[in-house]
Amino acid sequence: MSSKGRVLVAMSGGIDSSVAAVLLHEQGYEVVGMTMKTWDYSSSGGSKKETGCCSLDSINDARDIAVQLGFPHYIIDIREEFGDYVINHFTDEYIAGRTPNPCVLCNTHIKWDALLRRADKLGCDFIATGHYANIREENGRFVISKGKDHNKDQSYALWGISQESLSRTIFPLGQLHKTEIRQMAMDRGFDALVKKAESYEICFIPDNDYRGFLKRRVPTLQAEVAGGEFVLEDGTVVGKHEGYPFYTIGQRKGLGVALGYPAFVTRIEKETNRVVLGNYEQLAKNGMNVGKLSMVKYENLLGLPTETITKVRYNDPGTAATIEQVGDKMLVKFHAGVNAIAPGQAAVFYEGDDVIGGGWIETSFLVD
Repeated sequence: MSSKGRVLVAMSGGIDSSVAAVLLHEQGYEVVGMTMKTWDYSSSGGSKKETGCCSLDSINDARDIAVQLGFPHYIIDIREEFGDYVINHFTDEYIAGRTPNPCVLCNTHIKWDALLRRADKLGCDFIATGHYANIREENGRFVISKGKDHNKDQSYALWGISQESLSRTIFPLGQLHKTEIRQMAMDRGFDALVKKAESYEICFIPDNDYRGFLKRRVPTLQAEVAGGEFVLEDGTVVGKHEGYPFYTIGQRKGLGVALGYPAFVTRIEKETNRVVLGNYEQLAKNGMNVGKLSMVKYENLLGLPTETITKVRYNDPGTAATIEQVGDKMLVKFHAGVNAIAPGQAAVFYEGDDVIGGGWIETSFLVD
């Protein structure tokens, strides 16, 4: 039995999770590898062949690492719990006129819960993943902070993990840069991992065509929403569209409307099936309401307006903002306009590199 303890490592077959497992093994942990099958590509109906974290190749790649290093590896089928929760939510959010973030939802509600349940059954003290993020205990709370490699940082997707789950989580790559991880794989003879293409798509939409996915998922949807109106902010009708679920805030391409200037989707009105268009300046808002909060660094911020850098999407560098918790919601006032704030996306509040907490964007607006 290892003195460091027994750790269940989520292994997708990619370089990051594989190196995470290798490092923990070398550090003296008793490693158990686990690959989660979240999605069955044959049922997605997409045009692209099966790749990414759920493919047979990826499962075999993860198993090969485990065999070479001599630790056990399991495959768990969580398609049912994943599909019911993540995919239904994804579909429902677009039909509600919002833009969902399935990866955050999956981390929060599916992967960590599924891993911890299996960790308990296998007698594992900890779980580990290949995320670029850090975790530490401070003032009785487990705090997530950005990974050292800010270009790869994944803390934005982790704000929803509970304190109880964080208390048993290890991020072995938090203090490493991607270049170092590639070198580690090369040094240990895992050349194939370095050459392997990385997947950035949503795992259940490998062809990146969410509109096609929605149409296949809800066969009646296209007929029900077709023929809605494109309108300007003042209500002027400027064209017809395919239906409000097939558009996202900030979208510019594929609108099929010529206004004489670059037009963007600034608002989606589900009730009237209208998609509002505007110019670039009209995309910016400086206030938003965020609900379904998950607090990380502090238990709450009630009565404590706090200066933060707030991110509204994964690749957003963040904008200075004052946040104020009101009950179970956060009122966010940005110090400058922020483009394309999309209801349904995650908002994450940072204090330096630390995640204060996050939640789901409900509305955006202009503050005087």
